[in-house]
Amino acid sequence: MCVNRGQYWRLLESLTNSTAKQQGDFASTADLATKLLCDHLQIDHASVWSWSKDQHIQFEAASYGEAQSFKRVRPGNLLTLTHYIAELHNHLHIAAVDAAKDPRLAELHDVYILPNQVKSALEVAVRINGHIEGVLSLERHEKALDWSDNEIHLACQVADQLALTLATGDAYHKDEMLTLFQSALEKSAQITLLVNLREETIEYVNHAHQAITGISREKLLGRSFKDLLFFKQSPEKATQVLEKLCQGQIARGEIPLEHHNGTVFWLKFYASQFETRRGNHYVLVTAEDHTDARNHQTELEHYAWHCNLTGLYNRTYFNRILDKISKGYLLLVNLVGFKRYNDTYGHSKGDELLIEIARRLRHFSALYQGAETARVGSDEFVLLLPELSAEDLQYCYTRLYQQLSMPISLGRESVDVRPAMAIVAIDEIAESVPLLTCADIALQYAKKKQGAAIQIFNSTLLEAFKDDAEIERELNLAIRGRQFELYYQPLRDLQNQTYIGAEALIRWHHPKRGIMYPGSFIDIAEQTGLINSIGSWVLEAACKQLYLWQHRNIDMSMHVNVSARQFFGGNLYGQVWQLLTRYRLKPKTLILEITETELMEDIRYATNLCQELADLGVGLAIDDFGTGYSSMRYLKQFPISKLKIDRSFISDLNVSRESQEIVSAIIAMAKALNISLTAEGVETHEQERFLAENLCHQAQGFLYSPALREADFSTFIDADKPPLSQ
Repeated sequence: MCVNRGQYWRLLESLTNSTAKQQGDFASTADLATKLLCDHLQIDHASVWSWSKDQHIQFEAASYGEAQSFKRVRPGNLLTLTHYIAELHNHLHIAAVDAAKDPRLAELHDVYILPNQVKSALEVAVRINGHIEGVLSLERHEKALDWSDNEIHLACQVADQLALTLATGDAYHKDEMLTLFQSALEKSAQITLLVNLREETIEYVNHAHQAITGISREKLLGRSFKDLLFFKQSPEKATQVLEKLCQGQIARGEIPLEHHNGTVFWLKFYASQFETRRGNHYVLVTAEDHTDARNHQTELEHYAWHCNLTGLYNRTYFNRILDKISKGYLLLVNLVGFKRYNDTYGHSKGDELLIEIARRLRHFSALYQGAETARVGSDEFVLLLPELSAEDLQYCYTRLYQQLSMPISLGRESVDVRPAMAIVAIDEIAESVPLLTCADIALQYAKKKQGAAIQIFNSTLLEAFKDDAEIERELNLAIRGRQFELYYQPLRDLQNQTYIGAEALIRWHHPKRGIMYPGSFIDIAEQTGLINSIGSWVLEAACKQLYLWQHRNIDMSMHVNVSARQFFGGNLYGQVWQLLTRYRLKPKTLILEITETELMEDIRYATNLCQELADLGVGLAIDDFGTGYSSMRYLKQFPISKLKIDRSFISDLNVSRESQEIVSAIIAMAKALNISLTAEGVETHEQERFLAENLCHQAQGFLYSPALREADFSTFIDADKPPLSQ
């Protein structure tokens, strides 16, 4: 078929003016082109092949013409079409009269020409800016014929239209992507800025800038980037950021800025420089409002470093402060009896008390520049003071102690506070010893003081602490190594002048220190919890010895001291029950002693436990009576069988009328309550005579005998038998 010029132009016009071509729809335009070419030219098949961007894959975009019973194929890897592609680059088309023999199509012979029975082929490159994007392929299958100039020219024109379609589609795609990106930027909650570095102007800013800063884009577009809030409010930091960008570095950070309404917000930014194809240098800035995250971080840091109840620094943060200082004074404050108050009145009242103490500390610390306060324990507070003279320091801690000791009003109640205070001079402490440890050491001594419980730390306290620590380590060995022994001090009946019992007293046979008395290690055992193990051993050893005495018909009672930890530990009743069951002791011959101060720590629990022990047939005695604060009402509650008058009242009976009156009153009270009474620390006959005349029941002390080992005690008792038999 020969196409005339009119048909030629109508074909091109149909293709050029088609909707598909105008819209850049390459596939639809290729379909139309192959159909028009097959309808107007003497060809059997027309196809359009498109290549991937990397030109490694070729696929059919459109095909029209006679159907074949076999599948049309093209090479998948175009690296094998080197000669074919080079020919298209150089001549734009390949007009093969005899396709099977044309060397330019040799690479397609086996994979396409022969399988598809192609006789003549016209291959035209679809090019954009010299780059081959695809191929328009025209084929004749019946016989090999020459390709006329008109056919070649028409095919080239169609290929050009296909190239324009690709370009149009690509342009539409780019416009659409640009519009999409711009819409995304406008909808974004992040600020986006484009700054022309050469012109130093802002060329783009999205809507988020106004939403965050309150400044509209109209006031910034085309203006100098120095009109940004960053440059106006933080010029030095902004200049540093600009210098980094000009050096090709990435800049990022967070800055506080003031909104035009006066509020402060945090802006987190990221900026980087890039170069366009034309060599222009721009800076892309993205930023977001980081105020909520910053506030959340600040809140988390506050909770991490502060006490939630009092608002003071916590122990973790205060340790950081201590690590950075080398001079000044550390004051550690503890509330004596706080646990008892907390248990008695409830944790809410206890919290109110702590809050008020914290308020007083914070108010006091405001008087000293650089002072810091913290809560480092349940009821422990610290105050860090700058360097002061000796006089100023004494005035400071004395005044603080007085302020903390003032009664606190909680609702309708007035609470008396008894603080204990330790003072540590920071520059006098060796680096190897933690400051708070030194303060804790001094605090323990402060609590034992009468009157103002204040103690300044010194090297003597440290050496004593180290010695106590050594004793603690050795106590563990002593428990396992059976280094303890019970001694027995006799109790004498003042009316019958007979020995009716013994108090079991522990002694420690230390391998290096010799015999150690309870006063040198019991407090340490109490503080470390070792007292429970020691107390259990003492109780069992005393019960076993009492059993042996009773087995030998020695009529004796056994007094055993029980510590507060042991009494309130929850296991005393079970242990006593087991021992009574094992040794079958006579009722009321085992007497447990506990001090009245310890007994008052938890009156309800103590009352119940004492009643349960009494029901087992165990006698109960209040030790060191007169030194605590028990009342007649509480004494009536407890099933007490004996009171032991503290040795401090006995020691000066001969010279102190006040002591005589106190002892007389205690004896009268015990008689009224029908409670047995024992005087401790009797050393003279005059003391014994006064007690006997006032009808005190029993006595013990050096007047009769010190505490003796079991063999010596038995000898002592046997020596006293003749008078007993008269």
